Amino acid sequence: MESFNDVISSGQLVLVDFYATWCGPCKTMHPVLQELKQRLGDQIRILKIDVDRYQNTAAQYRIQSVPTLMLFRNGQTLWRQSGALPLPALLEQVKAHL
Repeated sequence: MESFNDVISSGQLVLVDFYATWCGPCKTMHPVLQELKQRLGDQIRILKIDVDRYQNTAAQYRIQSVPTLMLFRNGQTLWRQSGALPLPALLEQVKAHL
């Protein structure tokens, strides 16, 4: 099984969704992320990280609110934003890094 660091260190663009199961805005992001994956296919990998289950990872990236979305490539943070985003805004951010 790949580790979190292995995935974000790859050359592929990776969108990480730090979320919590109890978070309302996080739930609204689920269909947005599904649509993003459907539109971009293999151009992006999407990971969902439950901040309650993976507290060390959340702490490492100083996640203080959920949802927090982060884009990575080659282990580098390319973009980060907290709060739910509509699909057009998220698509714009992601396409800027493709």
